[in-house]
Amino acid sequence: MVLNYIWIAFFLIAFVFGFIQLCMGDATIFQKIVDSTFDTSKTAFETSLGLTGVLALWLGIMKIGEKAGVVNVLARVLSPVFTKLFPDIPKNHPAMGSIFMNIASNMLGLDNAATPTGLKAMAQMQELNPRKDTATNPMIMFLVLNTSGLTIIPTTILAFRASYGAATPTDVFIPILLATTVATLAGIIITALWQRINLMQPALLGLIAGMIAFVGAIIWGFGQMDKDTMATVTSLASNLILFSVIVLFVLAGFIRKINVYDAFVEGAKEGFTTAVRIIPYLVAILVAVGVFRASGAMDMLVDGIAWTVKQCGLNTDFVGALPTAFMKPLSGSGARGLMLEAMKNYGPDSFVGRLSCIFQGSTDTTFYILAVYFGSVSVKFTRHAVACGLLADLIGSIAAIAIAYIFFG
Repeated sequence: MVLNYIWIAFFLIAFVFGFIQLCMGDATIFQKIVDSTFDTSKTAFETSLGLTGVLALWLGIMKIGEKAGVVNVLARVLSPVFTKLFPDIPKNHPAMGSIFMNIASNMLGLDNAATPTGLKAMAQMQELNPRKDTATNPMIMFLVLNTSGLTIIPTTILAFRASYGAATPTDVFIPILLATTVATLAGIIITALWQRINLMQPALLGLIAGMIAFVGAIIWGFGQMDKDTMATVTSLASNLILFSVIVLFVLAGFIRKINVYDAFVEGAKEGFTTAVRIIPYLVAILVAVGVFRASGAMDMLVDGIAWTVKQCGLNTDFVGALPTAFMKPLSGSGARGLMLEAMKNYGPDSFVGRLSCIFQGSTDTTFYILAVYFGSVSVKFTRHAVACGLLADLIGSIAAIAIAYIFFG
């Protein structure tokens, strides 16, 4: 519903701005707007077509890992921590298993596995809910963990960067990992404080300290390098980690005696189906964003923010990527369209192009996730879920800007 209103607003605003410019003497403005609809619809199809091979590859690899039980291993590793984050859920309740599976699947980018297990977790937590129309503390913590978007492998973003001709598509891998870690950490702390969960418990304290140490160590380490060395190390580390994941999943499948080839083909088929399925969504959002930009409305918005930032004495290089950050809590496909628009207009290897990718990967679609998950169990009163989710988004976006300046500024 939110995306519906946003989509309509893009066209209405474009018409108003176009009419204003027509009155100011620009007789070609509506020609530009109409031309943009053809150009962006063609771009959407070509993007989906170019994405097919990469999605087939990675979803094939992910299917191997799923069948090899990697998700189950992660669930067992995370168990001591999540029992502390969800104190209102009985220790041996089946909801815990679904929560572990969902979070682990999200970390690996297994969306097809994450959504069903997430809906199952919500249904199981609803069984413990004394007020069926009101969100419980465990539900809210679970939703914030989802909206903060902790993902180890941002497969789709890397695939889009490759399809747009980035010299090193994986150079945003570590920055995204850092930004999403900060967002997740912020979400945990904010929600725990709101729910009065004791953060000084050894398991939670260890998790928080470990995440802070991880982010701090990487930022400190890269801060000691010059830009060329940083770029080389980032590329090497990113590619090494990604290829190690491939090898790990294949070896895990071999050890578990599954047919890794058949598992890969099964997942690759899903990748092809996914690439085809997103074509209408990409066309819809890219055309809307295209007419919005062609009308001059996007430039006026960005210029206004840039002027404000400049008056504060701050660097304005990040402003061009802000539309992606603004859209992300509302719509994943909308933010994706703005990310692609940024890479098309500024270049995938530009500061704005890279930062838009980091924005896209640093958090998840807060309102969409809340609507789907709470809607599945008919919860109407979400309490502090929206506030905690948006605060985590805000901190993740600020972290994304800071990290982008460290790596690419």
